[in-house]
Formats: sequence, structure tokens, C-alpha cells
Amino acid sequence: MIASPDHRPRLLLVDDEPTNLQVLRQVLQQDYRLQFATDGNRALALARQHAPDLILLDVMMPGMDGHAVCRALKADAGTAAIPVIFVTALSDVADEVGGFAVGCVDYIAKPISAPIVRARVRTHLSLVRMDELRETRLQIVQRLGRAAEYKDNETGMHVIRMSHFSQLLALAAGCDPLWAEDLLNAAPMHDVGKIGIPDAILQKPGKLTEEEWAVMRRHPQIGAEIIGHDPSRVLCLARSVALYHHEKWDGSGYPHGLAAEAIPLEARIVALADVFDALTSERPYKKAWPAQEAMALIQSEAGKHFDPALVALFVPLVDELLTIRQRWGD
Repeated sequence: MIASPDHRPRLLLVDDEPTNLQVLRQVLQQDYRLQFATDGNRALALARQHAPDLILLDVMMPGMDGHAVCRALKADAGTAAIPVIFVTALSDVADEVGGFAVGCVDYIAKPISAPIVRARVRTHLSLVRMDELRETRLQIVQRLGRAAEYKDNETGMHVIRMSHFSQLLALAAGCDPLWAEDLLNAAPMHDVGKIGIPDAILQKPGKLTEEEWAVMRRHPQIGAEIIGHDPSRVLCLARSVALYHHEKWDGSGYPHGLAAEAIPLEARIVALADVFDALTSERPYKKAWPAQEAMALIQSEAGKHFDPALVALFVPLVDELLTIRQRWGD
């Protein structure tokens, strides 16, 4: 019979007193895989080798103390994300402040209380899992966005550039920085609906017929259906961007013919960012436009295609936009 793999979270317990490690073992061994170290150097070696989910770390140890160990962990890219809880007899406010200053996430005073240790460990492991889930979701969003671009005549770098352009414009418009970051992560999904458009239409080298354009204009709705109605902030923004980024300020866009501020702000921002990158990028069917020519066209479309207030904010950003373009070149 093949033994099932042990998927319990891995904890690294560090204390120079074996008795203290034994107490922690009794408290935690039922729910977690445990590793032990009695000095700082051994703790760092185990952390680098096994990447534990959480470290419980004594402060007062001979040689390398807990603060030095924590600083070393945070300075190493391979271990910097591992949360550290100090477990120590140092319980003054100044001691706790010093612990948080070197990078710990929590502070447990000795002698320990078993229920408190278990609760704190559960809490911080749940926060790690939430961060991992959020990162995984963002990775999926970005990869779906790139999949749509590779199906079209774009490149994977297009979605990265226009996402950064969108964040930059959102900040210039006075949007909350967290909202602007969410838009950065949502914008790659703007054309995900193109996955549902036949290649014969999407990659046709010549002009589309009216019937083909009717099919092409379905991609915003397809994108919204792919993304669905997930309640998370990023996916709500992604759905809105996918559905509305081809609407135009004067009401002549699609799929719903919305006009002016009836078009969600995130879609108005992404529309500008998307067009600017498309104009300034070389494609098999066209040369890249110089940035000033692209800006001139965008200005001429203020009040028609684009929100005029956003255009006024976008044009002065040209140097920052070109820096982004250089960083994320094709």
C-alpha cells in the first residue's frame, strides 16, 4: 500500500533550549510537520533548504540572536516571504516594536499558552494561503489575457504595457492607488473574448465584411461571459473592462452604444491605453507610429472616441509611457 503524502503545513521551530522546543512540539505536532533548530545558522540552512510555511523563532539565543536570523531571512529572496513569529520572554513594548521592525509578523510571550500559539499559527497560515490564492488568481488572469493576444495579431507584451499605461492614467486621474493596482491586474483580460472568435475572422489579412464585423463585435460580450460574475475586485473590474472598452464617448461604440460617463471609468481608461499601445507598436500589417503622432490622433478623438478629461491627463504622461514601452518591449 502506498502511503499518502503529508500535505500538512511545515513549521520551523527555533530555540536554543531543547525544553522549549519540546513544549512547542507537544502543542503543534498533531496538525503540522515540524522541523527544529537550536541555533541561528542551522535555522537559516533549514529555511533555505525546505522553505517552511511559518517560522517560530526565539529572540535570545547565543551567537546569532533571533533578530539577526530574521534580518537574514528577509534579506534572502528565497526566504523573505516566510512569515516569522517571535516566541520570547522579552515582552516589553520596546521589544515588540524591535521585533516588528526586523520583519516579524507576530509576537508571542513566554511562557506560552497552547491555545494562543495554535490560534496565532492558524491565523498567519491562513493569511499566507490567501496571498497565494490571490497571486494564483492574478497569474491566471494575466495568462488568459496573453492567450487572447497570441490568438490575435498582438504580442504578449501588449497586455503588459497597456496594463501599466492604465495604472499610470488611473493614478493621474486621482484614483485610489489600490484601485489603480487592481486595474493593472484586470486590464490584461480586456480582449479575452477574442478566444471565442473564429481564426478565419480574427486573423484575416484583408478587410472584414459586414457579416464578419458583426461576429468580431461579439468579443466583448464573450469576454464578459468567460470572466463571469466573480465577486473579487480584480475580476469585477476585468469583466467591466472586457465588456465596455470598445464603447466610445460619443455613443458610437459597441456592444451597447453607451456614451460619456455611462461608460465605466475603468473601460474609458483601458480604451485609451489600448489604442496608444496599438498605434505605437509594429505589427505585420503596419509600422509603429511615433508617440507624438499617436498622441495627436488621440487628441483629435477627444470627445468622440475618448473621454476628453482623460485625454488631457494622458498626453502629458508621454515620457512615462515611453519608459514603460521601453521596459516591456516586444
